[in-house]
Amino acid sequence: MNGDVDVAIVGAGLVGLGFAAGIAGSGLSVAITDRAPVTTPSAPIGDEDWDSRVYAISPGSAEFLRGIGAWQNIACDRIQPVESMLIRGDDGARLEFSAFDLGERALAWIVEERTLRAALIPLVRTLGLPVLAPRELSSVTWSPDRARLHFAGADDLDARLVIAADGLRSRVREAAGIIATPRSYAQTGVVANFACEKAHHGRAFQWFMRDGGVLAWLPLPGRRMSMVWSAPDALAAELVQLPGDVLAERVRAAGEGSLGRLACITPQVGFALSHLRLPTVIAHRLALVGDAAHGVHPLAGQGVNLGFGDAHALADVLRTRGPVGDPAAPLLLERYARRRAEPVRAMHLVTDGLARLFGTSAPGLRAVRNLGMSAVDRLPLLKRMLAQPALR
Repeated sequence: MNGDVDVAIVGAGLVGLGFAAGIAGSGLSVAITDRAPVTTPSAPIGDEDWDSRVYAISPGSAEFLRGIGAWQNIACDRIQPVESMLIRGDDGARLEFSAFDLGERALAWIVEERTLRAALIPLVRTLGLPVLAPRELSSVTWSPDRARLHFAGADDLDARLVIAADGLRSRVREAAGIIATPRSYAQTGVVANFACEKAHHGRAFQWFMRDGGVLAWLPLPGRRMSMVWSAPDALAAELVQLPGDVLAERVRAAGEGSLGRLACITPQVGFALSHLRLPTVIAHRLALVGDAAHGVHPLAGQGVNLGFGDAHALADVLRTRGPVGDPAAPLLLERYARRRAEPVRAMHLVTDGLARLFGTSAPGLRAVRNLGMSAVDRLPLLKRMLAQPALR
């Protein structure tokens, strides 16, 4: 594909694909580019074939995915509703959320990354949206009426609006002069899946550890769970090297044996944790979405949900643009930025604030934070207020 498009999406991750499907039929021509091949993942082989990377999809994100026609394509046996969540502090505090109490079918749905891609990629192709991949972006040239994307060993692509969906260290964001270095939490997220002796009954668990880390167990279909251990870098380096049986015992002990004996069913993988907050998510002929626009600690499981929120909001702004012909008109981009400012700011405050609050070992502060957590558990209205941003 050569020539001009109205909208070029750089990055064919979950958020970029979701946004592409969201603006299909809007009257705008669209192209998606990615540095890697974009292929539909193969179907799982057997009951114990699980992806190490899973997401907690909020009810709001599920509504967006259903609206674009992707949610309906997810197999029922690869999705697990979270019906309750138990959070424990590092000094005996306890906080519990229940979907029933909040009037929801589920607090979230746990879905594998490859399952979401297997729903989104065929959808994008069915909608007839061109996917230009693999194409390595080398630079971007900005002019008053368009942006030109230059690729190594491939033709240029001109677009009136560029969507940066290319991750935390976005090359497009850098090319636009929005310079930001993610701040490291000095933690690594270690993920792996386990078979469990006891049934989880749709309950998720989370522990704030005394070393500042956070351990989360997310229910998977059957007697299985997915672990995300946000551990200090030194501990994480040890965890990723452990044999499966030794890791399972460490995880069981850290989680107070809540699901009985564990057996590791996927290799453990680690990824660095960083915080990124930008002064703006828009620039001349540019809008940032997903991890290119913000980076949050995974303790609330909201990274991909913030991204889907970006995709939903920007797609809605462009679909309802009325007589405005230019998709990069400042009026439209500013409308998108305003719509996303408060939800993203609130999630930054909660996730970064909790990570900092539980990251200090001061004895006095430990007592205060645990008393605060226990107090929240006794106030149903306050719990509902805290839960709503994550649900939507």
